[in-house]
Amino acid sequence: MARPIKDPKPRLDLETEALAALQRARALAPGPERTEAMKQAGILRNAVDMQGLLFAKRGRPQKTT
Repeated sequence: MARPIKDPKPRLDLETEALAALQRARALAPGPERTEAMKQAGILRNAVDMQGLLFAKRGRPQKTT
C-alpha cells in the first residue's frame, strides 16, 4: 500500500527544483558523485511527471508516450 503524501509540493516548485538539480549535476566532473546527482535529478523529474498525471485537468488530451 502506498503511503500518503503529507505535504505535496506544487508542480512548479518541483519542476524548478528538478531543473536546478540537473544543472548542478551537469556541472560536476564525471564520476560517482555526478552519477548520483543525475539519479536524484531524474527522480525529481519523474515526480513532476507523476504529479501531472495525478492532477490532470478535465478535457486535457491523454498523454502519449
